[in-house]
Amino acid sequence: MDALPLRDIHLPEPISWWPPAIGWWIVAAIAILSIATATWLIRRWRQATVTKLALRELDRLEKDSSLGMTEKLRRLSVLLRRVGLSTFPREDVAGLTGEAWLEWLDRPFGVPRFSRGVGRALLDAPYRPIGEADFDGLIALCRDWLKALPRTVVTAQKSAAPRQTGSPS
Repeated sequence: MDALPLRDIHLPEPISWWPPAIGWWIVAAIAILSIATATWLIRRWRQATVTKLALRELDRLEKDSSLGMTEKLRRLSVLLRRVGLSTFPREDVAGLTGEAWLEWLDRPFGVPRFSRGVGRALLDAPYRPIGEADFDGLIALCRDWLKALPRTVVTAQKSAAPRQTGSPS
C-alpha cells in the first residue's frame, strides 16, 4: 500500500478586529443615542426647573403680606432679571435697563404688555403713590411671561434676546 500524501494541520487566519461585527455597531449606536437622549433630557429638565422655581417664587411673593407694594415690585423685577439671566446669554440681558428692559420682556408676547401695559409698574413704581399699581394684573402678566419662555433655550437664545447697542441719544 502506498502512503497517502498528507499535509500538516493548517490553522485558519486569526480573526481581525476590524471591521467589527454587527453587534458592536449596534452597541455603539445605542450608546450614542443614549448619550444624546440624556443630554436632551437634562437640558429640558433644567429649563423646566428654572420656570418651576420662578413660578414658586412668584406665588410666594404674591402671598407675602409682610412686604409693602414697592418692595414687592422691586423683588418681582429682580426675579424676572434672574430668570432672564438664567435662561438667556448674560451679555444679552445684564445690560438692559429702563425701556429697553421692558421691551425685552415684551419679546415672548409680540405685543407691548410690559412697556405699554400693566408691566410699566416695574419701571415707575418707586415714583408712584403707594398702592396705585395693579399688583394682581402684574403677577398674572409675569406668570404668562414665565410660561411663554422658550423650552429649547439653545435655539432660542439668539433670536429671543435683543442686544442693547448703547444708550439712546
